[in-house]
Amino acid sequence: MSSFIYFVLPALGGYTLTSLYLLRNPHILHRRKRTAFFCTHISHRGGCGERIEGTMEAFTHAVEQGTHMLELDCHLTRDGHVVVSHDENLLRQTGHDINISSLNLQDLPLYKEKLEVTFYAGHYSSGADRTIALLEDVFKKFPHIPVSIEIKEYNCQLIRKVSDLVQQYNREEVTVWASVDGSIMGECRRANGSMPYSFSVSHGVLLLLLFYSGLLPFVPLGQSLLQFYLPRIFNRTFIPEKRILRNRLVVSLLEKVTMRKSLFKHLAARGIQVHLFVCNEDDDIKAAFDVGATGVMSDYPTVLSSCRNSKAKVQFVTVVDKALFALVLLKRTVTFTCTCEGQVSQIGSALKQI
Repeated sequence: MSSFIYFVLPALGGYTLTSLYLLRNPHILHRRKRTAFFCTHISHRGGCGERIEGTMEAFTHAVEQGTHMLELDCHLTRDGHVVVSHDENLLRQTGHDINISSLNLQDLPLYKEKLEVTFYAGHYSSGADRTIALLEDVFKKFPHIPVSIEIKEYNCQLIRKVSDLVQQYNREEVTVWASVDGSIMGECRRANGSMPYSFSVSHGVLLLLLFYSGLLPFVPLGQSLLQFYLPRIFNRTFIPEKRILRNRLVVSLLEKVTMRKSLFKHLAARGIQVHLFVCNEDDDIKAAFDVGATGVMSDYPTVLSSCRNSKAKVQFVTVVDKALFALVLLKRTVTFTCTCEGQVSQIGSALKQI
């Protein structure tokens, strides 16, 4: 038993130290990912707190506010058009209990005049444009804006058509596959492996297991983005449908397990962007960046832009203050040095006279 401990403890200690070192220095084993975009400002459903979600008006407004990325969901109409819609069933968005897949494009109903913001309970958005948008129109109007496309259903035809549109408009470097379902993500990757892609739920769980076991620094990762909830919004701005997420203890545990600054810093060092969502208040936006997110997803692009600008000003002032402080120290040092040199010179002259 003693010999077992004699060999195991040093090995375990060496493994732990090596893992911690590589966690902080991932460049030793992994080449940093190079994506064609770096997004700190992401508009959820096109910024659905300020305009009707998924409309061209919403996307246009978000881009005007300086968003770096548009997030959206896609579904397929009966006549084969890829449209932008969060839900397959249109009851919540239009008041009509009917599926997109059962309608031709020309028969799609308009959105409601006022639509509740899912991630900001009690708040509503409105706008002049109430038409369900075509994905192709988004690509046409915003050829260089990165887009994160979430695929919610295992529909090979939908996935193939999205891939075809991405290739048609030469957007493979700036369009992201996203899905919570690992099998759907696998199909997306098979349809177009050139597009960057995000973590599914199953791979996100695996990521956490690798992190807590110390294996993460040794494992290559194919994903380019980690997109995850900011848990502190649960039961405050966002009321989850799942009962388990309404439990404060569960949410607190989820936050402690997932919101690890060292994990996010490691991913960022490997070129994997970390986007936390959906942050609709200044405090949540600040909390997301403070915990290590490289980008924040919001329903309110104007609020996010304002918060980011305020943060940039604070950082600029901090840098200026540090620079001024350094100059003051330098001035004092120079003054002290000159004084000392003068005193030394006087002492030298006095010694010569003796």
